[in-house]
Amino acid sequence: MLRRIYLDNSATTPIAPEVVDAMLPYLKDKFGNASSIHFFGQEARAAVDKARHQTAVLINSRPAEIVFTSGGTESNNLAIRGLLESQAQKPDRGGGRYLDARGESKRHIITTAIEHPAVKSVCEDLEKLGGYEFTYLPAYENGVIRIEDLKDAVRDHTVLISVMMANDEIGTLQPVEEIGRLVKDLRSEGRKIWFHTDAVQAAGKTPVDVEAIGCDLLSISGHKIYAPKGVGALYVRRGVRLHAQNIGGRQERGVRGGTESVPNIVAFGKACELAAEELTESMSKLGELRDRFEQGVFEHIDNVTRNGDVEHRLPNISNLSFSRIEGEGLLINLDMQGVAVSTGSACSSGSLEPSPVIRALGRTDELARGAIRFSFGRFNCDDDVDRILEVLPSAVENLRKLARARV
Repeated sequence: MLRRIYLDNSATTPIAPEVVDAMLPYLKDKFGNASSIHFFGQEARAAVDKARHQTAVLINSRPAEIVFTSGGTESNNLAIRGLLESQAQKPDRGGGRYLDARGESKRHIITTAIEHPAVKSVCEDLEKLGGYEFTYLPAYENGVIRIEDLKDAVRDHTVLISVMMANDEIGTLQPVEEIGRLVKDLRSEGRKIWFHTDAVQAAGKTPVDVEAIGCDLLSISGHKIYAPKGVGALYVRRGVRLHAQNIGGRQERGVRGGTESVPNIVAFGKACELAAEELTESMSKLGELRDRFEQGVFEHIDNVTRNGDVEHRLPNISNLSFSRIEGEGLLINLDMQGVAVSTGSACSSGSLEPSPVIRALGRTDELARGAIRFSFGRFNCDDDVDRILEVLPSAVENLRKLARARV
């Protein structure tokens, strides 16, 4: 029987057994609504409060600064739209006032050219609606933005900087702590400016400390850290006001209406607890698997390009471009041999266009189309690396032969 190997952990992770055990009671006997004041409700409320504490420990925040959501996409929407709409309700009082040619007030947002669609699409939608201006910072060949570019992009009417902590396709880490210090300096000058970071890929793979980063808003998601799909969280620094996007209840301190999904929240809290406990060991293991994999690839396959910075990246992601082949074809070939990989962000699947992230690095369309993301996880082992190194060289060679035959 074909042994299947999962190397697409950046798209989603399997649920950890400990996480399943933690949530099962809340799918069966402990079914109360966390907003109810009777025993069943208070039992559920205690479980939600515990999960809030577990989540806070992972990112070094206060429990009261955690807002549970349905996942990374909602967290990003709530952070960006919620902040901007909250500010739009306040009259400009100078120092941040900007009028366009029609005398309409606009606000300026800075983000990057390689953000996840959950951020980039929100920005594009707001830009179409009007009232906002956006600057998309370049990421250069190594996939990392430059602080100098960010400083140059800041304007008098800049209200928000949204830069992801780690890229979902190439794993590069952005200088978020430097961005946090820049925002702090701007505030010391009397500027009203906020900093959001999408840490969905970073959480559980590298240290995430909101105090060290200095961010105001930070997004994380459950299904990237061995919890179920459909749950996540948004860190909201104390004093930051958001306009709710889910209207209909006073749950989550009025920031996110809707009955809490107690089983999912419990699972998410347990996953955060495990991530915090296992972080050091996990980083070491994942880095060793990735490095051994890359060493084998470069030894046995020619014309391969690594995408992203070699040093400043997550330990579990390897994004490689194989020249003269289509990544989609390689993905299918590997899947037929029991190995699951990805051509990029799962949220961009179905697009026939070359990855915008890879193109933003200055790669040709050919290399962008030949890019494959290999993402390792908690349940991968050395045998998995051996297997992929066994089947990958022949798969690449066969596809290249087919490509030559068509010419």
